[in-house]
Amino acid sequence: MLSDVALDLPVRSVLPALVEALRAAGTAVLVAPPGTGKTTLAPLAVADAVPGRVVIAQPRRVAARAAAHRMAALLGERVGGRIGYAVRGERRVGPQTRIEVVTTGLLVRRLHHDPELPGVGAVLLDECHERQLDADLALAFGVEARGALRPDLWLLAMSATPQADRFAALLGGSDRPAPVVRAEAALHPVTRIWAPPPRPVAAPGAGRVAPALLDHVAATVRRALREQTGDVLVFLPGAGEIAAVGARLVDLPDSVTVLPLHGRLPGAAQDAVLRLPAAGRGESASPGGTRVVLATAVAESSLTVPGVRVVVDAGLSRVPRTDLARGLGALVTVPVSRAAATQRAGRAGREGPGAVYRCWSEATHARLAPQPEPEIATADLTGFALELAAWGDPDGAGLALPDPPPPAALTVARETLTTLGAVDADGRITARGRAIAAAGAHPRLARALLDGAERVGADRAAEVVALLADETLAGPGDDLTALWRRLRGGTDQAATARWRAEVRRLRAALPTAGPAAGRPRAAARAERNGGGPGVDAAGEHLPDDLAAGLLVGLAYPERLARARRAGGSAYLMAGGTAAELAAGSGLAGSPWLAIAVADRAPGAPTARVRLATPVDEPTAREAGGPLLRADREVGWSGGDVVAREVVRLGAIELVDRPLAAPDPELVADAVLTGLRQTGLGLLTWTPEARALRRRLAFCRQALGDEWPDVSDQALLADAATWLAPELAGARRRADLARIDVAAALRRLLDWRQAARLDELAPERLPVPSGSRIRVDYADPAAPVLAVKLQETFGWRDAPRIAHGRVPVLLHLLSPAGRPVAVTADLASFWRVGYPQVRAELRGRYPRHPWPEDPTTAEPTRRAAPRRR
Repeated sequence: MLSDVALDLPVRSVLPALVEALRAAGTAVLVAPPGTGKTTLAPLAVADAVPGRVVIAQPRRVAARAAAHRMAALLGERVGGRIGYAVRGERRVGPQTRIEVVTTGLLVRRLHHDPELPGVGAVLLDECHERQLDADLALAFGVEARGALRPDLWLLAMSATPQADRFAALLGGSDRPAPVVRAEAALHPVTRIWAPPPRPVAAPGAGRVAPALLDHVAATVRRALREQTGDVLVFLPGAGEIAAVGARLVDLPDSVTVLPLHGRLPGAAQDAVLRLPAAGRGESASPGGTRVVLATAVAESSLTVPGVRVVVDAGLSRVPRTDLARGLGALVTVPVSRAAATQRAGRAGREGPGAVYRCWSEATHARLAPQPEPEIATADLTGFALELAAWGDPDGAGLALPDPPPPAALTVARETLTTLGAVDADGRITARGRAIAAAGAHPRLARALLDGAERVGADRAAEVVALLADETLAGPGDDLTALWRRLRGGTDQAATARWRAEVRRLRAALPTAGPAAGRPRAAARAERNGGGPGVDAAGEHLPDDLAAGLLVGLAYPERLARARRAGGSAYLMAGGTAAELAAGSGLAGSPWLAIAVADRAPGAPTARVRLATPVDEPTAREAGGPLLRADREVGWSGGDVVAREVVRLGAIELVDRPLAAPDPELVADAVLTGLRQTGLGLLTWTPEARALRRRLAFCRQALGDEWPDVSDQALLADAATWLAPELAGARRRADLARIDVAAALRRLLDWRQAARLDELAPERLPVPSGSRIRVDYADPAAPVLAVKLQETFGWRDAPRIAHGRVPVLLHLLSPAGRPVAVTADLASFWRVGYPQVRAELRGRYPRHPWPEDPTTAEPTRRAAPRRR
């Protein structure tokens, strides 16, 4: 076959060595930069050397179709002869087909169906450096199938980046890695032109790309058209940016044609961009003028756009990120890696000397990541985990995977599969799991297909699931039912054709279960809903919006959402995440939504609803059945005990009614919880209770830890003990305020401590005058006795408490009750301080005694009578 092609590209010179390496080892790695011809010439060379069919796997459908058309054109044939292809919903092969280009996902399914791959002589894994999930699986499964079943099968990994050692070790083993064959760089040099924006532009992250950057990209395209010749290939992160830059270039001359290229385009439109023109004008290969092709990463390595001599690179790439906790994904715009930037630049040197305009600086380039992040590190792994389980290796530990799956993401994926019934507790696939895997869709969508067919009919189930499975079908707006009706009506004929092909495939994947298979269970629903709108006992079908909502809810029950307020656009999803409709959405005001697509930017408070359909509460209950639960709740809320019966759909409260006879133990626990949350201020602290607590604190300070700890923290921690009788009878907050706290505190004492408390920490102390004065224990380290000075006459020393360990701090008061001295050393005060106090106060208080020797004087509580 290769001899039929006259095209001489850099890879051609190494093809004999590649074939010899495959003959010798059975495996090899081909490293060839973009534009060297590896995708088109290597399969032809392998087909000449090996019996059987050559299967070449591409990571994208558009690349698979383009590669097949390119090889067929080189042979002067139509696709479907010696060269064929197969992608989801479309297959063009014939009995003479020797080379079949497939997507990596389709290859994985074929390996599951029959790992021996009968009739296949070689498998070529193209663009394996892109590290997509299906590509990693195809490599791992292919290596194991070859080692266990097909040692004669040739296995070739083809990469556009020079990091080939990892793939060589995976293909041949660490002791004998597969041989690596390298092709020279592209034929023609590419001049790098650094063209950063004139002013700094904010990084987009999960938000939109800054309009200023898109303005700059459009201006750089105009500059390239002025300075260079040939067609221009512009790399942008997504279809939205392609449309935005295209709108900025509408005033280009008629000789310049602006064309989009991305995965959402119909196949015919993609082919028109990739078709090799018959003739060209000047330095351009495009007849009649110059083309400006605005493309996503699909044109990065696996596609060759003919006529391109100039690349304008916006320097951005869009990658998926998964929020494991919420089950939501987001497409995040990140700076391109250096490896990807090199591949993009190489597209300009495919047909002649070219130029690349990089919309960033050389200094920024040096800070870029060397390689793109593999999809396994960031993506939802539910489908990946099911593939591993179906292969018989749930952990993937024994497989030739380039990187192991992240443990947290794999755990979440297994939990999802367990919920779907696809795997058992050990991660092994179940019979239901095999049915889900056989559907060839994401496990969640496959579950909706299988379980929804008997509820809404097999045809409608397949139609909605086909719509959800192919993101390229999504048009403007966020109304899923409206999109479904547009596809039915054929508004976009190409999209409708792709959709109908997928519907047929999914319909065929449904198991047959007798004559009733596929009929909706309307009668059961009518009985459950009491013959609600859209359903009657005669078995009428659900209306489209409810049927679509039911299927979405079966796939994503945690995304069933109820409006936070009537008529609003803010919703709470059953998974607990807030969601918001776009401004002006026609879905606003719907009481319930089944959300098919939503994303949440890192750090954003709410998720953005991308695609949804209205549902009613009965439909939400049916779809989200596993999330429905009825709870009898007794707890502390809003400052008091709340006892209620609650019916929830996940995080959404459907029913909330008072509980008539709550469990007393639960009520007591709720009261205790409220006390601990709110604090001891819920209790009524009488002077007696406060005084007792202070005396106990003094005993612990003076005598040690055998005395109870009465700090706030300790009392709250041990409240279930010292407040046990009161808590047992408490039903609400007000009951706490009626507790006799002093009596409850005494429960902290054993009988010995209770008997000695008044002795060790007396509430009052007698003084020489005969009065009994209350001791203030506010400071447990220094209890205070505030007493009038004349009542202490006769004391030589201050009294001591706690078995004489602690002297009382005397606050000696004037006859008017004002402090005149503070001392714990009364003898020293009598000698030193008292004479001064006596001199100052006896003239002020002449009716009170002021003896020279207070230690021998008669104490008194009263003043002398007035003289008449």
